[in-house]
Amino acid sequence: MKKVLFVCLGNICRSPSAEGVFVKMIEDAGLSSQVSADSCGTAAHHAGEPADERAREHAAKRGYDLTSVARGIEREDFDNFDLILTMDNSNYNNVLAMTADVHKHKVRKLTDFCKDHPHDQIPDPYYGGSDSFELVLDLLEDACGQLVEQLKEEVQK
Repeated sequence: MKKVLFVCLGNICRSPSAEGVFVKMIEDAGLSSQVSADSCGTAAHHAGEPADERAREHAAKRGYDLTSVARGIEREDFDNFDLILTMDNSNYNNVLAMTADVHKHKVRKLTDFCKDHPHDQIPDPYYGGSDSFELVLDLLEDACGQLVEQLKEEVQK
């Protein structure tokens, strides 16, 4: 079982959206028994809360269900996940600072997988409007779609 962890700051907008998009894509690809996902934040300010209502609404319009509950990243996550994908440079640097050298290879930016969007970060939509949440979903669909294709090849070997 390949395990993927999506990480943003508060775990209420970007990372739960990434998890929702990715889970739907792995289900559609028939990989649910071989790949799993979770999400968390580098800060636990929103621990126990559902995803932001705006994120849930925009995701639902595209057929994604955001069911995760916010939590902070934990030391055991580095042992438990095969791939730890961050949303922006700050998240990336914060996660690397927490990671033992043996796990650093697992940490990447999600935008590393983008094919159609030349963004190097997934911008935080929290203080933005509707367009901000739509852009995040566009980027997530691009990156997660490419990631699913890569994982499909890996698990079929």
